Amino acid sequence: MNKMPFERYQPFETVKLDNRTWPGKTIEKAPIWCSVDLRDGNQALIEPMDTTRKLKMYKMLLDMGFKEIEVGFPSASQTDYDFLRTLIEEDMIPDDVSIQVLTQSREHLIRRTFESIRGAKNVIVHLYNSTSELQRRVVFRQDKQGIIDIAVAGAKLIKELIPTVPETKIVHQYSPESFTGTEMPFARDICEAVMDVWEASPENKVILNLPATVEMSTPNIHADQIEWFCNNVKNRDSVIISLHPHNDRGTGIAATELGLLAGADRVEGTLFGNGERTGNVDLVTLAVNMMTQGVDPKLDISDINNIKETAEYCNQLPVHQRHPWVGELVYTAFSGSHQDAIKKGMIALKANNSNQWEVPYLPIDPQDIGRSYEAIIRINSQSGKGGVAYIMQNDYHMDLPRDLQVNFSKKIQNIAETTGREITPQIIWDSFEKAYLRTTSPVEFLSHTTVPDTHAAEIRHLTAEINHFGEGKEISGKGNGPIAGFTDAIAENLGVRLSVEDYHQHSLTHGSDAKAVAYLELKTSEGETVWGVGIDSNTTVASIKAIVSATNQILEN
Repeated sequence: MNKMPFERYQPFETVKLDNRTWPGKTIEKAPIWCSVDLRDGNQALIEPMDTTRKLKMYKMLLDMGFKEIEVGFPSASQTDYDFLRTLIEEDMIPDDVSIQVLTQSREHLIRRTFESIRGAKNVIVHLYNSTSELQRRVVFRQDKQGIIDIAVAGAKLIKELIPTVPETKIVHQYSPESFTGTEMPFARDICEAVMDVWEASPENKVILNLPATVEMSTPNIHADQIEWFCNNVKNRDSVIISLHPHNDRGTGIAATELGLLAGADRVEGTLFGNGERTGNVDLVTLAVNMMTQGVDPKLDISDINNIKETAEYCNQLPVHQRHPWVGELVYTAFSGSHQDAIKKGMIALKANNSNQWEVPYLPIDPQDIGRSYEAIIRINSQSGKGGVAYIMQNDYHMDLPRDLQVNFSKKIQNIAETTGREITPQIIWDSFEKAYLRTTSPVEFLSHTTVPDTHAAEIRHLTAEINHFGEGKEISGKGNGPIAGFTDAIAENLGVRLSVEDYHQHSLTHGSDAKAVAYLELKTSEGETVWGVGIDSNTTVASIKAIVSATNQILEN
């Protein structure tokens, strides 16, 4: 085994935070959401969106309820500039929605940004420059004061340009890019310098966006950073603390949730986590997570399949089958024990008639976000009787008795192990029909009559018309009812001796043309168990057909 070069890496420095409060808190309300799909997400695509795809994404974000949408980097991209002008000139921005535009703290880019927003009603001008120790040392070769001067110069120019767009309400936003790699006191100092220029106040709040441009630490340290900043920045009531997490360590969701516990007010991210490297934080997952805790997410995710399909079209990237909440397989159980628990949970939920969702292995009701129950249980070689029974009940309304579940699941298990493939509901039904609904050959039931015995009222004589190997035949027998009479007739006329061990029946459909299904467990004279199933609008005929099925199984074996 090769030794991994772990010595090249150092643990992330912890934050000195006395009496941290975030571990004892819970998320009680949704944050301010800002989608950056059209900027941060778009710049990470192999093929950036054209205007058609941008518009489709933008309209869906509006439909979902986003009130803040970063539409692009208009000073750096002619495509983004033209797209923004289209939104403004064609009056496509609702009055209660703020568009957000990103600009580096460079004079020509800021001036171009203000040209692009002319005529818009509500705009968040998002200024940024990198502040991390590594980038100061390696990329910019500037000391701390030099980096502060860059940010302050950009903030002053933005303030000077506001009169050039008198019809526009400007909200200021500043990001110390690579916040999580920045010394906390310096991150505070540069943000406060920008706040001073913009004259932040409770009536004129400034958004301070604290990006985990690269996720560098465990989520608890990120939470400590956010709580430290919230506790130490001046005039906390004059700022909106915003998170912009990435997912390099695969913990973007956790880092965001802990960051909200630590005091953040706002979250920037993308649908399903699209973005540079491993992506931005996934806003859909965050929102559904909140819903599972009884918190109104303030986003409409009731048709998650459409959101996924639109995102895949616009991004030209697939959403993984195991992606939380939306992936094709996330509500699907293949494991036998899981399937059995889900089946029982669904039955109990229906019986309880409660609005409270409680089903093992299903943390939410898939229907609440537009998913169906069709693929909750799928069958392969790992599945058991519960899964097979669920498919029969859910897809075909057949409530199999437990012993029949065991009997039938062995047949399906054998098919699964032989083929090595998933077993579809159609294969399951075809197998069930072949095994237990054999009512036409070699014996086919046509009709029957019964009359009471002249000497014993409890005995009835049965006469039945059948086809036997394609030839019409009349058989007769007697017993305490039609089922006993028919088994006696089969024994006397066809030599197949069966005794009824168990009997179940239920309605299969409802209405004037309702049908019933009968399940009969029978034993042969040699002690072998045979299950027969019959379906008919008449419950007695359904039972007789079940006996015919058992008879045919014996005659053909």
